[in-house]
Amino acid sequence: QIQLVESGGGSVQAGGSLRLSCAASGYTYSIGCMGWFRQVTGREREGVARFSTTTKTTGYADSVKGRFTISQDNAKNTLYLQMDSLHPEDTAMYYCAASPGPGYYCTQRAGDYQYWGQGTQVTVSS
Repeated sequence: QIQLVESGGGSVQAGGSLRLSCAASGYTYSIGCMGWFRQVTGREREGVARFSTTTKTTGYADSVKGRFTISQDNAKNTLYLQMDSLHPEDTAMYYCAASPGPGYYCTQRAGDYQYWGQGTQVTVSS
């Protein structure tokens, strides 16, 4: 089993920054892919960024490319999402997710991830 706990959400004005953290515990050695997702009530969960723990490669949704950065502190078993130049449309519940496996092919599809955190709310005001 893998447990994920997000933190770092909050309220910020447009143009501001936040850094989300995701602390992983349990069988973390088995994790191949990790990702950040977001969801607004009534809409599908959207893949924001992905990270391969094997190859250290990253990927981003077009809507956040150049503004968000995903990274990992392997020693702390923590995944981060640095969010800069926030827009009101970035307002959502943000979730961390993990998938066991080799990690050579990571996606931003929610269905490909088996473990999820409880989420942390991000609110961006104009």
